[in-house]
Amino acid sequence: QVQLVESGGGLVQAGDSLRLSCAASGLTLSSFTMGWFRQALGKEREFVAQISWSSTTYYADSVKGRFTISRDNAGNTVYLQMNSLKPEDTAVYYCAASGTRYTTDSNQYAYWGQGTQVTVSS
Repeated sequence: QVQLVESGGGLVQAGDSLRLSCAASGLTLSSFTMGWFRQALGKEREFVAQISWSSTTYYADSVKGRFTISRDNAGNTVYLQMNSLKPEDTAVYYCAASGTRYTTDSNQYAYWGQGTQVTVSS
């Protein structure tokens, strides 16, 4: 059974940093593209970042230069380092796994975590 469990969310002030973690079980992380998505209240889920099985990364324009996605294949964990947080980064953040090498399309991600709340106050 595949499980993705996010952690590391919380309430921070604008300009602060957070690191989200996504621990995977039931799948071999190195064989999947891993992505982070987020959904703000009343808005659609949106792509944030992805890292392919070859460790190629891609970011949404809104987070480029502030967020960094990384993976620890030995530990079967994916991270999202978020710096210079803004109030508009407030959302539930989801970790997801895809068998497609490069994709920002949430429909291409077969496995999802339950999400972790990130709240950035101004």
